[in-house]
Amino acid sequence: MADEACLFLLPDRSPLLGAALGSVGDLECVETPAVRGWLDAHGVSASSEQVRILPGGSEVFIPEDVDRLPVPLSEEETFRVQQQSAPQTVTDMENELLGFREVTQDWEALVHRALAAGVPAPRIAHLTGLDPQDIARLTGVARA
Repeated sequence: MADEACLFLLPDRSPLLGAALGSVGDLECVETPAVRGWLDAHGVSASSEQVRILPGGSEVFIPEDVDRLPVPLSEEETFRVQQQSAPQTVTDMENELLGFREVTQDWEALVHRALAAGVPAPRIAHLTGLDPQDIARLTGVARA
């Protein structure tokens, strides 16, 4: 293990800080008794969005009253934590939103093609996350 990082619980209504522990992939430290005990003591799982991790040297950003746990990381794990903890620039976020618009712009045509191919409407709703009523509206079938 080369570097240290810091686990902490994000307080309610706090701005996002660090990376969600679940978003950085598998970390060896998560399976240690110290981390397991810390998670159990706080009544949270490692996949909770409240469980955050910051790379070493960034713990000064964690509010003083927040319980924290230093954890060892390999060099590769440190790199992943640093990448996931880095804030997105406004430009990156806007590009992501534009990409979303492009993907969703022709959703009605996509649904029509899926229906024509024989994909049932409930399956389309499940796969896309679309509201089943929106799909029913496209097909002209009223739902009760």
